[in-house]
Amino acid sequence: MGVERQSEWKTMPLEDWMAAIIDYRGKTPRKTTSGIPLVTAKIVKNGRIEAPEEFIAEADYDDWMRRGIPEPGDVVLTTEAPLGEVAQLDDTKIALAQRIITLRGKPDLLDNTYLRFALQSAPIQEQLRGRASGSTVSGIKQSELRKLVLSFPPVDEQRRVAEVLVTLDDKIDLNRRINQTLEAMAQAIFKSWFVDFDPVKAKIAASEQGQDPLRAAMRAISGKTDAELDQMPREHHDQLAATATLFPDAMEASDFGEIPKGWAFQAADLLTEVGIGKTPPRKEPQWFTEGEGDWRWVSIRDMGVSGVFQQRSSEFLTSEAVSRFNVRVVPDRTVLLSFKLTIGRVALTDGPMVTNEAIAHFKLPTDAAISSEYLYLYLKSFDYSMLGSTSSIADAVNSKTIREMPIIVTSRSLIDRFTRSVAPLFMEMKNRQNEITSLCATRDALLPKLLSGEIEVSP
Repeated sequence: MGVERQSEWKTMPLEDWMAAIIDYRGKTPRKTTSGIPLVTAKIVKNGRIEAPEEFIAEADYDDWMRRGIPEPGDVVLTTEAPLGEVAQLDDTKIALAQRIITLRGKPDLLDNTYLRFALQSAPIQEQLRGRASGSTVSGIKQSELRKLVLSFPPVDEQRRVAEVLVTLDDKIDLNRRINQTLEAMAQAIFKSWFVDFDPVKAKIAASEQGQDPLRAAMRAISGKTDAELDQMPREHHDQLAATATLFPDAMEASDFGEIPKGWAFQAADLLTEVGIGKTPPRKEPQWFTEGEGDWRWVSIRDMGVSGVFQQRSSEFLTSEAVSRFNVRVVPDRTVLLSFKLTIGRVALTDGPMVTNEAIAHFKLPTDAAISSEYLYLYLKSFDYSMLGSTSSIADAVNSKTIREMPIIVTSRSLIDRFTRSVAPLFMEMKNRQNEITSLCATRDALLPKLLSGEIEVSP
């Protein structure tokens, strides 16, 4: 950066850049199941605000938000548990929970979008940690946050830098949203076939009404009318008919309610090799690395961050640790399931990796009666309250419970047909996750150079 350009930058404490700092620590809202979304620290992740899990009543909003009303474009920062997660508000009306601070830059000095990226940068994150306090949970007081030293260029240059980074973020977000749609499509097919049993029930209803059961199942599977079925190319029509034939035309009782005739529930360990991960002794830090290492070591907090396919891990194990402590290596395209404390997170491995003891993996034999895609979707739709009461499920679920989990199984022909139907969706999701990884790497490489002025963005 040239001397002339550098002289245009301002270096000031954070409070001097701000038009507003809104902090609701010390207050607890009355929460409801619907209403105004409550932005809590746990849903601010990876630069985004995830779907809210808590709300406050509309009638309480004005009273609760007396300290300040968030505006679209404001930046939210988590102050503890975790510290330093950042996101930007859209035009949705929201309320702020504890452990969240909202920042609004002075319009003539600071672009809020630029601020969002700057707060995620390594130098400012390091300042946050340096000014944090707390022996058990690390957090930062507002008085300390105000003292952060920020060095920024003129606001016009900030906006140009932000535009470059937003373009990359938009591409990443588009891929994520497409993958969510693709997964929802796969889950909808699975639910129709193997949870709601729509084709079977359609056959039963058609028989009772003196109609063609096969035709009814074809309508249930395809969502098409009779007229649309008649217009299908013969090859596609015949394939659909062949699929419909694989569904039975009656239901029967089971230990878990009525299921299609001829189908059965089997324990997970009869269908797969169920393994449990392991954690080497934490008091021996030489077994662990961050950033890179021999083996990706997946914890519950890593699951769901990437998407359907487990690609990332926040920590790694050395090869010596894996060998010395006999940590099971999980093969590629193996289904992972979290079963301790946080129960029911599911992912497919993307390459070999290892996990901690809170995660089970289901290794399928070469002649397995089910596929990875089938098992992934089954575990995603599974009612985990079956494994224990609501109050005790976190303690009740153990490795024995997981090995005995009931999995519904039908004919191999039907599961093969289902797998062929959803496999292209999973392949597209994997390709888009790979593209997300590449775009994130590009953004993360550009971020410090753009923020420091090493790379200039022309007007």
